[in-house]
Amino acid sequence: MSTPAFFFDRDGTVNASPGPGYVLRWHDFHFLPGITEMLAAVKARGWKTILVTSQQGVGKGLMDAATLADIHHRMQAALGPAAAFDGIYACTGLDGEDPRRKPSPAMILEAAQDHHLNLSASWNIGDKERDLAMGRAAGIPRNLLFGSPEFPDWPSVLRHWIAATPGADSTPSPAAR
Repeated sequence: MSTPAFFFDRDGTVNASPGPGYVLRWHDFHFLPGITEMLAAVKARGWKTILVTSQQGVGKGLMDAATLADIHHRMQAALGPAAAFDGIYACTGLDGEDPRRKPSPAMILEAAQDHHLNLSASWNIGDKERDLAMGRAAGIPRNLLFGSPEFPDWPSVLRHWIAATPGADSTPSPAAR
C-alpha cells in the first residue's frame, strides 16, 4: 500500500532564505514560523514528509557534504520526533552537470520508491517555479508556491491542506500518531 506525502523545498520554504547565497553552517539556518506545526500536523495524519533540496554550495566547494549532513542532522533534532522529516533528498551537483537538479523529478521519484509513496495523492511546496515544475514532472497534482499571495505563510498552507484533503480535518488515528 502506498502512502501520500508532502514534499518540501528547503531554503525559502522550511527555513529563511539566505538571499543570493547559501546556508553554509547551522548558525545561519533559521526555521520559518509555523513550519514545525505544519510538519507535525501532516505526520500526525499518517502522511510522509520529504525534504527535496538543491544544495549546489557543496558542488561549488563552498561547504563539504559532511557540513550539509550536519546541518540536516541538527535540523532534524530541532524539529523533534513529531515533526522531523521522513526523508531528506539533496542534490549537491551544479546546474547542467547533475541529472537530479530541479526541475528534474529525480529526487521525488527516488523518494517515492524508497518510501512507497502515492504521488498522485501527494502535495509539493516550494518558493521557486523550479520546485513546482519538479512536482508537476513527478506527477504530483497539487504544487503550491510558498510566499505567494494565496500561501504567504504556514498557517495558510495548513488551512488549505486540511480543507482540500479528505480526512485531514479529523483526529489522527492512534496508528498515525
